[in-house]
Amino acid sequence: MIDLINQLNDALWGYVIIAALVGCGLWFTVRTRFVQFRMFGEMLRLLTDSSDRPKGHEKHISSFQAFAVSLASRIGTGNLAGVATAIAVGGPGAVFWMWVMALVGSATAFVESILGQLFKRHHQDSFIGGPAYYIQQGLHSKWMAFLFAVLITVSFGLANNSVQANTICGAMQGAFGFDPVLVGLLLTALTLVIVFGGIQRIARVSSVLVPVMAVGYFVLALVVIFMNLSYIPHVFKVIIESAFGLNQAIGGTVGATIMNGVKRGLFSNEAGEGSAPNAAATAAVSHPVKQGLIQALGVFTDTLLVCSCTAFIILISGLYDHPELNGIVLTQRALQSEVGAWGATFVAVAIFLFAYSSMIGNYYYGEANIRFMTSNSKAVTVFRIFSGGVMVMFGALVSLDTVWSIIDLCMALLTACNLVAIILLAKYVFRLLDDYRQQKRQGIKEPTFHRSQLPELDLECWD
Repeated sequence: MIDLINQLNDALWGYVIIAALVGCGLWFTVRTRFVQFRMFGEMLRLLTDSSDRPKGHEKHISSFQAFAVSLASRIGTGNLAGVATAIAVGGPGAVFWMWVMALVGSATAFVESILGQLFKRHHQDSFIGGPAYYIQQGLHSKWMAFLFAVLITVSFGLANNSVQANTICGAMQGAFGFDPVLVGLLLTALTLVIVFGGIQRIARVSSVLVPVMAVGYFVLALVVIFMNLSYIPHVFKVIIESAFGLNQAIGGTVGATIMNGVKRGLFSNEAGEGSAPNAAATAAVSHPVKQGLIQALGVFTDTLLVCSCTAFIILISGLYDHPELNGIVLTQRALQSEVGAWGATFVAVAIFLFAYSSMIGNYYYGEANIRFMTSNSKAVTVFRIFSGGVMVMFGALVSLDTVWSIIDLCMALLTACNLVAIILLAKYVFRLLDDYRQQKRQGIKEPTFHRSQLPELDLECWD
């Protein structure tokens, strides 16, 4: 079964998905006039903007909290274990292609997140939305919306959580010798406590965990880099040579390098995969473009900062060409070689926080789409048990190769479905971006949007 999944992965990732991701990213970049670079300052301003924060007794989550939920899902095993796997399999050049995917993929994240905001719906104490919602409301395709809802529920709510759990258990066993079964049981209990609390509890936990873990890991990486500052030019040289096949002795084929860089880059920053719009839709903002800019910033934060930290630590250590090292173990050994024995312990703690926050963020993506498919509250309860319980234990018990093969196939199918949708709906994003820019040029500090501006669409919100 795993061999068949690997063959499908090779076919999809070798041709279709990579071409689609790069093509869409480049088109959106050009069509939005390089929005991810030109409006970078606006992204930073919006991150700390208080004008859209819920007031009084409102329970809608803030723009920053939605950013934290999506970042919680992004910053996880992809940043520590995924980067290590990409380098071990595809060589140092895979890092270069991860950077490329972040630069062009941020435009794709911008587009899909705006669509998530535009077509969001009212749900109890918060908003709810995502690709399933904008496919049904924007494209009027119920079957395609249902297909996406199934794919993202399986991919994030189930398969992705098994990857996170597998990595945590591997890190804990490597650092402390803990039994994966016991760690899996602990993770199951902790995850179920959070996911049964709903999006507000998930948002609160994520908004605390994400900044702390990201800053802590980034600071440690800077320490390692400054300790080896004279070696940095060589690191860049190795990355570039391997990226373009100039030094095959350390990188394998160019195709393997590109494929692994793109796959692990997507797993890490999720741009184009259709996951972040589920979190983006929950925020209360005055204009959809605001959350699009915030989510584009999330791609930069994830890949250009956190992923690069792991890559530099591994490449500085020189351990990436040891075939017996892969995944989180490679990251642990690399950091340990630079800062001493406590490095493995630090990675174990960091990956626990990174991956745990990812599990609760991933769970919400699944819940949002379960609620799209059915209003039966029992279905949500069953999903909570499977996502936070069964799949966490499954990930704790199976092999590293098994969980990565499953998630690669899920990502490919999910991404293909979402890219078709956002290409067809992108015209509305371009109109919204033009409106936002025009209001800014008129001196309006906080642009607003009303659904009457797009009368041809059936929008539930934006009164």
